[in-house]
Amino acid sequence: MKPPHLLLPLLSLPFTLAQQLQQITNFGPAIPSKAKMFIYAPADLPPNPAILVGVHYCTGTAQGYYNGSPYKRLADEKKFVVVYPESPNSGGCWDVSSRATLKRNGGADSNAIANMARWAVKRYKADKRRVFVIGESSGGMMASILAAAYPDLFAAVINYSGVAAGCFFTDSVAGWNGNCSGGRMDSTREEWARWVLDAYPGFKGTRPRMQVYHGSVDDVIAPANYNYSIAQWTTVFGYPETPLEEKRDVPERGYTTQVFGKRLTGIWAEGVGHGVPVHGEEDMKFFGL
Repeated sequence: MKPPHLLLPLLSLPFTLAQQLQQITNFGPAIPSKAKMFIYAPADLPPNPAILVGVHYCTGTAQGYYNGSPYKRLADEKKFVVVYPESPNSGGCWDVSSRATLKRNGGADSNAIANMARWAVKRYKADKRRVFVIGESSGGMMASILAAAYPDLFAAVINYSGVAAGCFFTDSVAGWNGNCSGGRMDSTREEWARWVLDAYPGFKGTRPRMQVYHGSVDDVIAPANYNYSIAQWTTVFGYPETPLEEKRDVPERGYTTQVFGKRLTGIWAEGVGHGVPVHGEEDMKFFGL
């Protein structure tokens, strides 16, 4: 089933900036996914820089996300490297629905993106404690899967207007799960957590810090998906479902930030649809950049 367009509003920047985006073709061993890798690295990087992986939405491209998101500008200011993956699938959506993508090193799109991050860490001698992911819509769905399947690779992950890992499962590549998108799932907390635990069986290390944004009037990825993501990660982290702290009008008017523990924050955007606008400066704070 072809998904609706998940195109987010982007800022237009001069075309000349696009000339600075570079494609990398030899970023890892051959796998079935044909995802492409693009990268931006400021010329005056410090030793052991941070790496940010920015995962685009459906209908998106690496070029479009480079031009329209704030991360190139922030990379220049904060001196970190940005990896821009590009989906190989029709419509530009990511494979967040196959068994392979929901498993560590399964050969699908999540595996390709992990290989891109690994390549960047090695190439730039990056600080392995500062490798981050931010994704929007389909990219937000992928961000959750990367947190589940590669918890040893990423230190923190932000999911904008996406879903919990496993919610979009259809047992097909880049399939559309209408029950998930429509908020009609009836999984228990333990079932949501199982998607994370099964993505990398036996993992005992520290999992990435998670931040989840969702709009209250999202008519593409139903608002119930905020609850699914919170149920998943509170269970994985062993946190209660009730937030420890709520901050009204943070990070802006109409938004409520819910803190469930040191490793999980949810941000509910009242009156906001699909997708929640990127908050680049707030992202930098969450990542410690």
